[in-house]
Amino acid sequence: QVQLVESGGGLVQAGGSLRLSCVASERTFDTSEMGWFRQAPGKERELVAAIVWSGGYTHYSDSVKGRFTISGDNARNTVYLQMNSLKPEDTATYYCASDPRLQTKIMQGHYDMAFWGKGTLVTVSS
Repeated sequence: QVQLVESGGGLVQAGGSLRLSCVASERTFDTSEMGWFRQAPGKERELVAAIVWSGGYTHYSDSVKGRFTISGDNARNTVYLQMNSLKPEDTATYYCASDPRLQTKIMQGHYDMAFWGKGTLVTVSS
């Protein structure tokens, strides 16, 4: 059973930066494709960014493109989300997810990923 543990959330002023980390308990087929999602109170969960370890594929939602960067560290089984120029509307709980078919699922608009972390809260004040 894959375990994903997020960290790095917190309170930041608008225009500031945060870096989220997601450590996976193992590097296997189940964690070959990973992503960050977020959910604000009263809203549906939405995709933020995704990465495929092999091939260098990355994907960003339009709302974060140019401001957020997803990256991975194979040696540490860790995926990062660097968030710059944060806005109040970025306030949400951010979740890490993994799924061997994550890229295919997000292209189809499906968010039923195999493994999820418990989330880390990001609050951006105006």
